[in-house]
Amino acid sequence: MDARSAILPDAVAIRALIDAHTSDGTLLPRSLPELYENIRDFVVVEDDGVVVGCGALHLYGEHLAEIRSIAVMPEARGWGAGRLLVRALLRESLRQQVSCVCVFTRIPGFFAPFGFVVTHETLPDKLYKDCRRCARRHACDEIAMIRGPLPETEVAPRLAGIRRPIVAAGGGL
Repeated sequence: MDARSAILPDAVAIRALIDAHTSDGTLLPRSLPELYENIRDFVVVEDDGVVVGCGALHLYGEHLAEIRSIAVMPEARGWGAGRLLVRALLRESLRQQVSCVCVFTRIPGFFAPFGFVVTHETLPDKLYKDCRRCARRHACDEIAMIRGPLPETEVAPRLAGIRRPIVAAGGGL
């Protein structure tokens, strides 16, 4: 298995991987045009020429990036594809000189070995970009984790006062 930067022809396979995880709310849906537009954010893992996993690094600025849309085919789970994706995305965050990387997850134990720690702070960039369109925005069950120094608020001042309840599991925003 190898991780590589995604290219436009990978968009259909990426959409299929993401779609397999949207009905239960694990991932936010991504349209094909949205994937084409953001293909440079994605890394894929291939096994014998078949895309078996994907993930993206969304850049908010030098202060913050988010690892998102991590998905692996059920048949390929346990092969290390997820670890390959995270390592590749973290390398890209270093190349881009991003000071803090965040992830929102229901499986914090997977990300902890990569240096991510749970945070209870609000990340306005994420609220503005995704949380406002999420069906679970008022009952978030994801745990927020960060790696690196937590950034100062960088997005529109109107979001500075928005705080979401923290779920009992110890995370969410």
